[in-house]
Amino acid sequence: MDYIEHLRSMVGKEKVIMVVAGAFVFDSNNRLLLQLRSDNETWGLPGGFMELGESVQETARREVLEETGLQLGELGLFGIYSGADYDKTFSNGDQVAMLQVIFTCKDFKGELIQTNEESLKNEFYFIDALPDKLFTDHKIFFDDFLSDKEKPIIA
Repeated sequence: MDYIEHLRSMVGKEKVIMVVAGAFVFDSNNRLLLQLRSDNETWGLPGGFMELGESVQETARREVLEETGLQLGELGLFGIYSGADYDKTFSNGDQVAMLQVIFTCKDFKGELIQTNEESLKNEFYFIDALPDKLFTDHKIFFDDFLSDKEKPIIA
């Protein structure tokens, strides 16, 4: 049983604090890696929930590897997002207050997986030509990336 299943077995659908980590991953042509998510068929950044014993960097690396097949190297901090604006209730009724840590990375190796259980497709896009149907929850990350705000973002 993973951490989230274990926690939910004790608290049910009640709101819990969950840590999420993900990354803006860029290739040598400065294109951004996006994942077509299998859960909602929208494009977003690869990432996911922290497991017990992980650092946020380890979480981002594990999630990107699981979802895309790429092993991330050096990470830079892009932003930390927390507060009531990031609370969410999932379709199954589980409630979370999310602390989201987003990194940037241009250092990776491995073969890009096109599809798996979590990804309908993984593809690199130029930042000024992103696909339609971006994941609503990630819109703030894209907006902040394209903004003149000082980085890292603390929101």
